[in-house]
Amino acid sequence: MNKIKGNKIVLVGNGAVGSSYAFSLLNQGICDELYIIDLNEERVIGDVMDLNHGVLYAPSPMKIKAGSYADCHDADIVVICAGAAQKPGETRLDLVGKNIKIFKSIVEEIMASGFDGILLIATNPVDILTYASWKFSGLPKHRVIGSGTILDTARFRYLLSKEFDVASSSVHANIIGEHGDTELAVWSGANIAGVSLKRLLEMHPEKEDRMEDIYINVRDAAYQIIEAKGATYYGVAMGLMRITKAILSNQDVVLTVSAYLNGEYGHQDVYIGVPAVINRNGIREVIESPLSEEEQIKFDHSVNTMKDIQTPFFK
Repeated sequence: MNKIKGNKIVLVGNGAVGSSYAFSLLNQGICDELYIIDLNEERVIGDVMDLNHGVLYAPSPMKIKAGSYADCHDADIVVICAGAAQKPGETRLDLVGKNIKIFKSIVEEIMASGFDGILLIATNPVDILTYASWKFSGLPKHRVIGSGTILDTARFRYLLSKEFDVASSSVHANIIGEHGDTELAVWSGANIAGVSLKRLLEMHPEKEDRMEDIYINVRDAAYQIIEAKGATYYGVAMGLMRITKAILSNQDVVLTVSAYLNGEYGHQDVYIGVPAVINRNGIREVIESPLSEEEQIKFDHSVNTMKDIQTPFFK
């Protein structure tokens, strides 16, 4: 089949995150073609039918089909949401061993098709699995991207927006580092409509004590959601959709994704959540945001945590 505009996505993994991502793509008319791959082929067939029945009401036509790894050969983006899910009481890093084995098999299948596009990784622990996907694929580092802290940043901006009674889009603040327990808030660079958070707290000192609570709620949000309903999927699906849109629309927008560091922030040979410019080629560049001394120490700890866990797998 000939592609319409060259916006073809293959989704590997049709669980809660993958199916929510597919629905968000349809809702916003992000791509022309979507192929879905999953071990549960019957579930894929059902979701493909269900999604296609909504195409009439989507912003633009979209071809949605059950796929195989052969369909990756001319895909612009392959998005991997497959793997073992995080269980109640389990950290994202607890998943690393079993998911690296799963990813080796998946990425080898993708590359065997002749794929030469962009890999977008969502499965946890996302930073280590993005690094693994880069190693297994042989693709250039700028064309392997993890969802990183895009969801954590969204949670952070949402909570700050509620605290200061403004829209989330008017809040400029990032969570960086591991998508997990060692992530950190870049308080020193946070601002609302250009007014620094430091200045706002001087104006509203009663809010100072709320800041640590906001950070803890961001860091631990996944545990609360998993306890309540078994998994998180809507928020991360929207984050994945945003990254996808940035790529296919060549937006040169800055998003906090899991990107390869090659000296930035004083580190190298690791994928971790940092602000990066995203366009049609993948990651154009990592933005090295100024950090306070305390933030740099926390970021160093986050990076070293990732390296300590991934190193035994990639000696």
